Amino acid sequence: MSVLRHTFPTTHRLHGAAAFAAVYDAGIREARGPLAAFVRANALDHPRLGLSVSRRVGTAVQRNRIKRLLREAFRMMQHDFPAAYDLVLAVRPHRALALADYQKILTALIARLHQKNTLRTPLR
Repeated sequence: MSVLRHTFPTTHRLHGAAAFAAVYDAGIREARGPLAAFVRANALDHPRLGLSVSRRVGTAVQRNRIKRLLREAFRMMQHDFPAAYDLVLAVRPHRALALADYQKILTALIARLHQKNTLRTPLR
C-alpha cells in the first residue's frame, strides 16, 4: 500500500522560461477570480506548478504571502488532480485570500482545465 505524501519537492516545480513558455503555448487557459491558469499535460507521474506574480499584485510581502498560500494549496491538492499536468498560475492584483478560498478556486480551475484538455486531445 502506498502512502500519499503531501510534499512539494523541487521536482514538482516548473523552472525556467522555456518550461513556462511551453505551458503558455499549449493554449489551454482558464480564469477564476484573481487567478488565470494555463495547463499542459506532462509525461511525469505528478503535477508541477509554476507561479507568475507581477509587481502589480502588491509589495514583496504581499506577493510572497500569496505565493506561499498558492504553493500550500497546490501541495495539499496535488494528489486530487485527475492527471499529471504542468500548471502555471498567473496572479492578478488582489488582497490575499484564505487558504481554503485558494483551494476552492484551484479545484474549479483544475476541473475545467482537465475538461478542456480531454476535449482537445484527439482519441486514438
